[in-house]
Amino acid sequence: MSIWFYLFLVVLFVAVLFILKILIMKMEIKNIVESLTDILKSDTNNLITISTNDRDLKRLAILLNKSLKDLRRLELEYKNGNKELKSSITNISHDLRTPLTAIRGYLDLMNKFNLSEKQIEYLSIIDSKVKDLTYLTEQLFDFSKTLDIQDEIKKEDIVINGILEDSIASFYSLFVSHNITPNIDISKDKVVRLLNENMLKRIFENIISNAIKYSNGDFNVKLYSNGIVEFSNKADSLDKVSLEKLFDRYYTVKSVKKANGIGLSIAKQLVDLSGGTIEAKYKDSTLIIRVKF
Repeated sequence: MSIWFYLFLVVLFVAVLFILKILIMKMEIKNIVESLTDILKSDTNNLITISTNDRDLKRLAILLNKSLKDLRRLELEYKNGNKELKSSITNISHDLRTPLTAIRGYLDLMNKFNLSEKQIEYLSIIDSKVKDLTYLTEQLFDFSKTLDIQDEIKKEDIVINGILEDSIASFYSLFVSHNITPNIDISKDKVVRLLNENMLKRIFENIISNAIKYSNGDFNVKLYSNGIVEFSNKADSLDKVSLEKLFDRYYTVKSVKKANGIGLSIAKQLVDLSGGTIEAKYKDSTLIIRVKF
């Protein structure tokens, strides 16, 4: 045999080893990607492990594991910070509600006395400012709710019909005080979806509460058998700019006495987390909010 034949065998052997090394590295990289994806998707303390002795892949795994540990530490700090912030805001809002309620009570008592026009004027100003403070306190409380939305994603089969009916019924007194007679059309077919019950209630309650604030005296809700829930009410105070920002957090419509605040922003977050869609339209002075699950 010639030397060229032996040289060919050596080159072939080296090439086979090289190809095997590449295949092994590709398998390890694929395993690293799959492991990293699973770890990021789940709440686990697992780390990436590899079976190869390749120094570069080992170094990559070490760097990724260090990053995962740092990420978990930051996530834990974030969660703990959120809990402390939520607890502080909730306590502050409750602490503010008590004296504000007392002030409103004394204002009501004072209005029963024979007062001069100037005194009535001053009391009216005080009452207006107390209402503003009460509204801001409610905003604080609503904000605290947004901090733990991620903890509410345990889903099960939910009959939307019943949740919607209960949510509407819970606003009965507000409908009466605002002289609103709801027009309700709920599908007779059971609309069942994989959702979180508490999140669904909050979605409906925030939308209904917003509708009462804007309504010119009407409120309509319709549940279709395909999972679409449509809320509508006359709202002369809205315009195109307000409509486009309706789901923005903290955007308020200045032309109405009771502004939108973050209610619809929370509703949108919850709908997104539920895998649904929400949109707003404004046609013929009517605000239409459509939710689909």
